[in-house]
Amino acid sequence: MSKKNDYIFQQIKKAAIESLKHPGKAKKPLPKTESEKDSVIYVFRHTETHDNKNRIFSGRRNPKLTLRGKKQALKLARMLENKQIDIGFSGASGRCKKTLEIVLKPHKNVKTKITKDLLERDYGKLTGESKLLWMKKAPELTIKYRRAWDFPPPGGESLKAVKKRVFPFCKRLVKMAKRKRLGIAICGTGNTVKLMRMYFERLPIIKALTAESPFGDYASYVVKL
Repeated sequence: MSKKNDYIFQQIKKAAIESLKHPGKAKKPLPKTESEKDSVIYVFRHTETHDNKNRIFSGRRNPKLTLRGKKQALKLARMLENKQIDIGFSGASGRCKKTLEIVLKPHKNVKTKITKDLLERDYGKLTGESKLLWMKKAPELTIKYRRAWDFPPPGGESLKAVKKRVFPFCKRLVKMAKRKRLGIAICGTGNTVKLMRMYFERLPIIKALTAESPFGDYASYVVKL
């Protein structure tokens, strides 16, 4: 392994272990920009599910929100209740739809759309498996499956592959937001939010791979008309 690859592995290893200890926890809040004359895109992750709590490779599974997850969604709703929100987008999973439903409850007549572009990464044969058990039997391989850029699990997708649907979705959002002033709320999964942040914050790959998007917080991005 080259020095560069070893450095990248050590960084993603650190992020992977930290997220196992504290799922959905970040050291600092997500970035927020606001505007009263331009469009604003609000991006947040679905809140805690039973798979998150139990450290399960969730992927395309459909776990329900925990009680804590529902409280985190209510916190998000309070944070966003005074924002202008005209349309909401959600991934197709129940956890995203439920989080968005709770967040948008204080808002009236908001159109919501379900998009396959925000489908969570497919973990293939790892779906439903314990991350903790995999870390015990094959730690280096597990870290690569979870955090490497182009290292898909057996029968699954790499983060690089998911980018091919998330980035075009982001481009369409920006095009929509440039037509007229809009507030757009988007609820994604851990990996799709990671990639949306990569797009809007122009994160280099290593930053995206190690980024943790916390439960119960949102990022906001201004799109100038």
